[in-house]
Amino acid sequence: MINNVKDNSLILFQGDSVTDCGRTSNEYLELGFGYANMVASWLTALHPEKQLRFLNRGISGNRVSDLKKRWQEDCIDLRPEVVSILIGINDCWRRYDSNDPTSVDSFEITYRQILTNIKQKLEAKIIIMEPFLLPVIEESEGWSAGQDKWREDLDPKIHVVRSLAREFNAEFIPLDGIFARAATIQPMEKWTLDGVHPTQAGHALIARQWLKAFGVIEKM
Repeated sequence: MINNVKDNSLILFQGDSVTDCGRTSNEYLELGFGYANMVASWLTALHPEKQLRFLNRGISGNRVSDLKKRWQEDCIDLRPEVVSILIGINDCWRRYDSNDPTSVDSFEITYRQILTNIKQKLEAKIIIMEPFLLPVIEESEGWSAGQDKWREDLDPKIHVVRSLAREFNAEFIPLDGIFARAATIQPMEKWTLDGVHPTQAGHALIARQWLKAFGVIEKM
């Protein structure tokens, strides 16, 4: 993909708190301190001649419905050449901490509307990352259900994301499987402390897979 991206292109990172990662709470961290910052830093270092530009518009707590509401202002109006999206875990999480579920059908319809909007109004390449979960929190710690039970809600949404990636010919990054594999090598807490928000090692894992999908690296 890197070879098909024009010089001075804008790369937009979109999503929830995993993408936000401190951006909205610290004016000096325009890209946050997570994977978006790591990707931007590596791309700049590896391809300074392309003079790529980067924006992070992830907002903590967002669901697909929130993304849709701000999509014109926070995506279309910015005219990015590459749109990277990581969304979906809050559509699952709110069922268990707020009794506010998002149905699979609603999730799919709204996500499809977002992607259709990109196709109709931009000539942008799309990178889609599936939401992920490492079940480190037990039911006894105050959740309505332990994170191992979240799978009944999350897995169907992950399948939706995979299907939409095929439908819209997007570059797809299977983060749920990638984190599951990483957790067979080192403990889950190495990658995320609460099952959802990555540690710095977890963010580096996302950034590495993003750069591979972008065609920048084969091994790193």
